[in-house]
Order: sequence, then structure tokens, then C-alpha cells
Amino acid sequence: MIKNTLFFLAIFTSLFTMQAQEDPYLWLEDVESEKSLEFVNKQNKITEDKLSRTPEYQDIYEKSLERYNSKDRIVYPSTYGEYVYNFWKDEKHVRGIWRRSLKSKYMDGNPSWETLLDLDEMSKTDGVKWVYEGARGLYPNYNIFLVSFSKGGSDATIEREFDVNTKTFVEDGFYIPESKSRESYVDENTLIISSDFGENTLTTSGYPRQVRLWKRGTLLKDATLLYEGEVDDIIVSGYVLRDKKTKYIGVVCYTSSTDISNFLFVGNQQIKLDIPSDTYPENLINNQLVLKLQSDWNVNNKIYKQGSLISLNFTELLKGNKQIQLIIEPDESSSIEEVLKTKNKLLINLLHNVNSELYIYAYVNNKWIREKVKAPDYGRISITNMNTLSDEYFFTYSNFLTPTTLYIANAQTNTFKPFKSLRPFFDGDKYKVNQYMSTSKDGTQIPYFVVAAKDMKTDGTNPTLLYAYGGFEISMKPFYSATYGTAWLDNGGVFVLANIRGGGEFGPKWHQAGLKEKRQNVFDDFHSVAEDLIAKNITSPKHLGISGGSNGGLLVGVAFTQRPDLYNAVVCQVPLLDMKRYNKLLAGASWVGEYGNPDIPEEWDYIKKYSPYHNLKKNVEYPEVFFYTSTRDDRVHPAHARKMAAKMMDMGYPVYYYENIEGGHGGTSTNEQSAKSTAMRFSYLLMKLK
Repeated sequence: MIKNTLFFLAIFTSLFTMQAQEDPYLWLEDVESEKSLEFVNKQNKITEDKLSRTPEYQDIYEKSLERYNSKDRIVYPSTYGEYVYNFWKDEKHVRGIWRRSLKSKYMDGNPSWETLLDLDEMSKTDGVKWVYEGARGLYPNYNIFLVSFSKGGSDATIEREFDVNTKTFVEDGFYIPESKSRESYVDENTLIISSDFGENTLTTSGYPRQVRLWKRGTLLKDATLLYEGEVDDIIVSGYVLRDKKTKYIGVVCYTSSTDISNFLFVGNQQIKLDIPSDTYPENLINNQLVLKLQSDWNVNNKIYKQGSLISLNFTELLKGNKQIQLIIEPDESSSIEEVLKTKNKLLINLLHNVNSELYIYAYVNNKWIREKVKAPDYGRISITNMNTLSDEYFFTYSNFLTPTTLYIANAQTNTFKPFKSLRPFFDGDKYKVNQYMSTSKDGTQIPYFVVAAKDMKTDGTNPTLLYAYGGFEISMKPFYSATYGTAWLDNGGVFVLANIRGGGEFGPKWHQAGLKEKRQNVFDDFHSVAEDLIAKNITSPKHLGISGGSNGGLLVGVAFTQRPDLYNAVVCQVPLLDMKRYNKLLAGASWVGEYGNPDIPEEWDYIKKYSPYHNLKKNVEYPEVFFYTSTRDDRVHPAHARKMAAKMMDMGYPVYYYENIEGGHGGTSTNEQSAKSTAMRFSYLLMKLK
């Protein structure tokens, strides 16, 4: 026994030694070790000392904090029954308050807020830096809510049940310990929940693989098992589908991003939905199950095209029959951005050439009819709140130069009116917006927006910031930002937003053109935009900076290692950079459908060609990169930024490194932290590019 133990210990020690020799910075993966935090604190001090002394820092910080705490901000509603709920942070409520007002008073423009939860008081009492992560009410009366809190902004949350009438946590109510859980009320005494139920109940991605029904008054560990996935699945989650007074219990199992199983539980019967394996239910309305197709679907020799929105008669589908209606088939320049429902209508937010169009659909006499909402053109529309007990909803409109306006609308009458507008924080009349096309390496046309002064000279000297994302079918749309306006445009900067492949701007095909072995397309698209900006003499490599976060952090990491000749500043936020080990760190295993699996030799063959951590070279003129991450990020491991920074410094390359001790994947959790992050980023960019 002792000999066997020593034998396996020797093997483990040998393997660890081999790994350490291959990667001498593995120790930085220990998030809160004394040695790791010593590195973090040292670099934080150096970076903060340097950047806080730049001429623009204090002004940017103060103006940013003033805006973040401004009483003029739009108070976005979350409607539950007769009340509007809102979470609010300002200088008096640093961590924020969860509050509510009668909807009638909110609609009159004179809300009477009552505080339900004070996160500052909770944090002080509990000795924990709590961050509010949302609340879900018990349908249809909404007297009880499940409220989510995280420690410092992490993805893992604690769920507590709260009575909004007594303003107290429910005694002996549902309580879910810290985990990346998903839960919904089935009824007053039942939750459908996926969570960390103990040993062997999580996937390799760190997400739940069991769904259970949990009855009030019983222990979580004793909840009834409804479905169990495999350890190598990404996540298994339960949900409740409601169609007015009818409800169904469902489970979705993600084996990969393109292998999804959907189950409904009717009585004692488990029914697997006969729908494409790369899609999932968007909504259920008037007995029509709404699906967005990620690939062509051939049903009875009729092909429903990739990117289309269709519906199926739901009760017939449960019997194994397919009665399909086409809702919309976007053209080559369009994609479906949002699909939401009110009581009787379907709301579809469409992107056309990266500008939003909003439509109302109704199912009448076995077919879908549509009306366009005559919202403002050439900008970004977002549906911010809807009420499935009525046809009332809210949406926002903005563009690069037009401050956000919140509209109240009615899907039944197709009417809307402005409710509240953000005041302009900079003079938009001084600037112009143009949309251009660059040509990528394979000939694909890549659209991008340029926001610049009307009197901008095309002499190659304009400080220019290029931003993109390029992954996970996420679209980059025009947006209004007081920070970008005052900190960048008003300081002579040019802002560029690129719509590269990997995103969702032109539907699933645009995303799929950047997956796995096609990932280099994403980077080539980004390089092509940079080259086009230089060719147009808008800027030059000396004055061109790039910025990206998360997958966008990987993007800019690849950009400066592949084409250091193009860029003079890089803001690399909460990034992926070590693509050899990304699938072993936190949620990384859930992204192999996007990037590929580095443990499979033929897939590592294409990943290693762009992995920033593995493509650093000596004696190259890299830009002086600014890495920004968070200790509490439990989605993308902070070691990506830590190891890259440490490796570059040891190779003799100067870098800036700052790690916020809290903040999660979003990077910050208070307005002060957000203002500080903003001031550091833009003072760095102005220092390097002006």
C-alpha cells in the first residue's frame, strides 16, 4: 500500500515537474496564493503610480465617476405585476440598493421608491463584498423573489429567497450555496434547479450536470433527480416554458455548442424534442414553439434556411409531428438579434447592415403577420423590459452620437412614445459617423464604423482606437458612450468599431466562418480593418491602438503578436491568452466548440499558430501592452493575463498590468472601480497615441 502510494506520488511529482519546465509561470494559476498576490500587488502599484500621474487621468476619473453616479441616468424598469423594480448605485449607495415603486407612479414620472435591500448594509453586516446579480419573481403574483448575490462579482452566486412585502428574507426559505446554479420557480413550493449538489455533480467546465426538482422544506441534497448529463458535457439546465396559463418543465443539455438535447417532462413522460441538435427553444407563444436555425433544416423535402426563425405547433411536436411555419428568413445583410414575447405578440429585433429594426409578429389564422415598429433608424435598438401579463414593453434607441432614449411601447396597438432620455454628455454635432468596408485576406468584405470629428484631417496623425470582439455569435452594434465621447473623442481621438467574423452581425454563417480551424479569418479581418484605416490616412501605426475584452482580449493578443508593426497601444482586458491550457482553467472547457481542443494534436496544430502566449518572440518591437483583469473572475482565469505579462517582462518587454481584486469577468463591481478602470485605460491610450 505504502509502495503504491509512493509510486503514484513519484509519477505526479514527475508530471508536475515536466509541466513546470514547459511553463515556468504555472504558479500564477494559483489565484490567491501568497506568491501570486505578491506579483499582482507589485504590478498594480507600478501601473497605478504611472498612469495616475498622466495629465488626463484625474479629469477622466472625476468626470467618469460623476456620470456613473449621476441622478440624470435612466432608471431602467423591471416590471413584475403592479410594481417596477430597479437596482441603483450612486455615491451614497456604493454597492447599490434594490428598490421598487408602484408602476403607476413610475409611469407618471414620479416614482416613489421603497428600498428592499441595501447591499452596503449587507456587506457591512456580513463582512462580504456582496454584488447584486439579479432577481426572479414567483409568477404570477411576484410576492416572493429569488435574489442572486456574488462575492466580488464572480459568476458563482448565492441565491436567497426574499419576501418583498415584509422586506425580509424568507425564514427557512430556499437557499442555494455558492455555485454556478440555474433555477426557476415551478410553483410556490417547487424549484427546478441545476446546481452543485456535491461530489461528481459538475461538468469539467465547472457547470452543473444534474437537474432536480426541489420541494420547499426539504434539503437541497435530497431534491429529486430529474436529469443527469455526462461529466464531459458543458452544462445541463432546467427551465419552465409558459404559454399564458399553461406551463411545461424542460431540460436542456449542452454536450457541445452544436450538440444540444432538449427534453420536456409531461406527466411522468420524458419527451426529447425532435428539433435540430444545434438549436433550442426561443419562446413559446399561442402554442407555437419558436426556434432560430443555426443550420439548414430539411423537413419533408422542404429546406428551412440557416438563420431563419420558424415556429412549430407545440402540442403536435410533443406527439412527434412537425407542423412548421416560417416567421422570417433574413437576407444576406441581416440577422436576428433578439426574440422576445409579450402576452400576445412576438417581438423581433433585426439587424440590417448592423443597424437595428424592430418588428411585431402575431400568429393569426395559422400564419404569422408582421408590423414594423417605426422606431428611429440607423442605430441600436434594445428591448429592455416586457411584461408577459400584458402587451406593454420598453425599448431603447441610441447611436454613436445620439444619447440613449427609453421608449414605452404597446405591441397590441404598435404605438410607442419617449419616456426618458439621457442628457448629452458631449457635443455630438462636432462629429460624424461613416461606415466603410475593408477587404480581408480571403476577399471577404468587413464592415466597420468610424466616429471622428467633422474636420478630421486625413494626415495619418489621428489617435485612433480600434475595437472588436469576433466570437460566440455576439454582434458589435453602434452605441452611445459618454465616456468614449468625453475621454476619447473630445481629446482628439477617432473611434472605430469593426464587425469581424466570429460575431453574429450577419447570422450563424458569419459566426461559423471563424470557428476552430477557421479562427485565423477573425484575426485577418481585424488586421484588414487596421490596414484600411492606415491606407485611408485616418491614422498610422504610431497612432493606432486596439482594445478588446474576454474573447476580444484574445483577439488583441493575437493582433499584437502577429502584426506588431500595425499597433502602438493595446488594452487587453480579462483575456484568454494561453490557448494550450485554456480548457483546463475555470470555464474554459465549455469553449472547445469555439476554439478547438488543444489536447487533440490535430486541433492544437491550428491553435498553436495563433496562441499569443506561445507566439511571443525575442527581439521584436511589440507595443507596450496594458493588461487588465480581475482576481474574482471565475470565467476567464486571471492567469492568462498574469502569465503573459510575466513572460513578456522576463523577455525584457515593458508592460502595464493591473488586476482588480474584485469585479468578476466584468472587471469592476462599484462605480468607483469603473471610473478608475476608465481613467487608467484612456490615460494609457492618450499617452501612447497622441
